[in-house]
Parts: sequence; C-alpha cells; structure tokens
Amino acid sequence: MSEQDQQSALTALGWGEPFASAFATAKPGRFPARVTVEHRNRYLLLGAEGELEARLTGRMRLQLEQTGDRPVPGDWVVVHRRSGALVIEEILPRRTRFSRKVAGRTTEEQVMAANIDTIFLAAALNGDFNARRLERYLLLTWESGATPVVLLTKADLVPNAEEAIDTVRSVAYAVPVHVISSRERRGIEELEQYLIPGQTVAVLGSSGVGKSTLINALLGEDRLRTGEVREDGRGRHTTTYRELVRLPSGALIIDTPGLRELQLWESSDSIQDAFADIAELSEQCRFRDCAHESEPGCAVCAALESGELAPERLESFHRLQRELTQLEEKTDARLRAERARNERAADRLLQQRLREKKR
Repeated sequence: MSEQDQQSALTALGWGEPFASAFATAKPGRFPARVTVEHRNRYLLLGAEGELEARLTGRMRLQLEQTGDRPVPGDWVVVHRRSGALVIEEILPRRTRFSRKVAGRTTEEQVMAANIDTIFLAAALNGDFNARRLERYLLLTWESGATPVVLLTKADLVPNAEEAIDTVRSVAYAVPVHVISSRERRGIEELEQYLIPGQTVAVLGSSGVGKSTLINALLGEDRLRTGEVREDGRGRHTTTYRELVRLPSGALIIDTPGLRELQLWESSDSIQDAFADIAELSEQCRFRDCAHESEPGCAVCAALESGELAPERLESFHRLQRELTQLEEKTDARLRAERARNERAADRLLQQRLREKKR
C-alpha cells in the first residue's frame, strides 16, 4: 500500500491533527491504529491495512497498574511488531474523552471512550426518560469536549412525544433533539448530518433505551446483540463492552453498555454549558459571586419566583455544583496523599543510598 493510500485509509478512521503531530516523535517501525474493542489485555484495532489484534507491552501494563489509564474504544495508539506479534506501546494524546468517576468511594477517573466528535444521549420515550439524569449526561458530555445531541427513542411505543420534547428542551438548552424509532426507521435520516466520513459518534444511555438497535439500523444489518425490556420497564444489559464500528456512511460509532451509575468526574466551566439558562440569568445578578440562594438582586431567584425557572432545575444545579465541589476536595486530598507517599518513598531511597555509601 502506497503512503498516500495509507494516509487516506487513516483519515477515513478519523486520523488528523493533533494525532499526526504526536505520532511524529514515535520510533522507526511503529504505526498508528485505532482501538475498536478491549478484551482484558487483548485489543482489536483498525489500521491503514484493516483489522488487527494486539496486546499491551509490559511497560504499559505496569503503567496501567499505577495510573489505571488503559486504551479505550476511539483511542489512537502506537503499535509495534515484536517477535511476530503486535504490541501497543503508547496511547496518543486524546482530543476529547468521555469520563466518569469510578463506582464506589474511590476518587479515580474512568475514561469510557475517546476522540469523539458527537455524543448521542439516548432516552426511551416509553418510561425511561428522566430529566435529572439527562442533566448529568449533558454536564459530562460538555466536559468531554464532544457535542451533545439528544435522541428520544422508541417513538413507536408512545402516542405523543411533545411533553417529553418540551421537558428535554427545558434542560438541554440549545441542544438538538430528535425523536426516532429505530424499528420503524422513523427520524433515522435526520441523524445523517452527524454521521460524516471520518467523524466519531458515541451512543450513551441507560439499558434498554435502544442503543444497539439504533446502531443496527444505521448499519443496515443486525450486527449488534439486542434484547427486550423487562416487564418492569427496565432494560436488560445486552451490550457488555464498548465497541467502535464503521458505518456505511464512513462515520464511526461507539456502542456502550447501559450505565447504572453516572458519577461526575471533573468540570471546569462545563456546568455553565449544561445550565446555560441559569448562566444567562446570572449575568443579570447584582453580585458577580451570587450563589443564587437568597442574595438581594439575584436574577435567578427572581426567575424562580416568576415561574420562568422551574424549582427542580435550580435544585439540580445546586446539587451538581455541591457534588463537583466535594469531588474537587476529595481529588485534592488524594493528590496530597500521593505526593506525601512519593516524598516518603524518595526519602527512604535517599537514606538507603547514603547508608550504602558509608559502608
């Protein structure tokens, strides 16, 4: 394959800046590929010459034990052929990443997908829809660097979607909303504007909202496993791992398992994007540092009293702000503890070398 053909094949997989600049420093004999599936320490990749299988180098496995940062679907990695087998030596810097805090009390980041352009946030119209959960998804999506699009799925199971659309638009400020039925292919053509060759889309949502059914509809074949919703309306987990697949349009799409727990990770100014309506109102507040609670001249509180702003919307804003503040405090404490451990380890090593020198 000529160099020009290789570049064209990589571009079709989403290759470009800043990945090309980062790869320019790679050692000779290496080549880039994109992660499609992770199976423990075995990875399926897409490269210029097609599908590949690789494992992590020993150095990367050691690094993984220390940082927990493993290759995920959508990542670009540096690959090398060693003793007839392919190994992953490095993850190229991510352009965007969708992360959450790992489940439980541990304060660590879990990257779920990388280098995404658009995130389809799927919610089923037949009972799954939850405005507060959507706010959380939106906050994490804005933080990821990708563009959110809300999909209201299973439109064939409800007579009227207008109420749900109004609710979504009240929390997904200026975010595109599409009502679809994958089984009837209703609204599927509206998604073509996001499925551009070389672009990467991830589909996120709870179990049973029809993520895999949607991707099968876009593929034009039943490639991904799907399942029925249980009698209590809750979805069954049919997708058990994240997978990047290429669509006939030339776009790439990542299917993900249903998320039962979605804890925030970090958020710089993304809460302003997720709550753009409150951010706009706050510009009219008398005080710059207004907390929107009981301060005089608070435009947000005035909007609450007039009915312009729903009470549950402001409550959710305050709740997520508190969660982010607590997360920041825990992260700072963890980093301080890690620095202290590293300093103690360095001090022990220095003392040991001094003792050896005196012998």
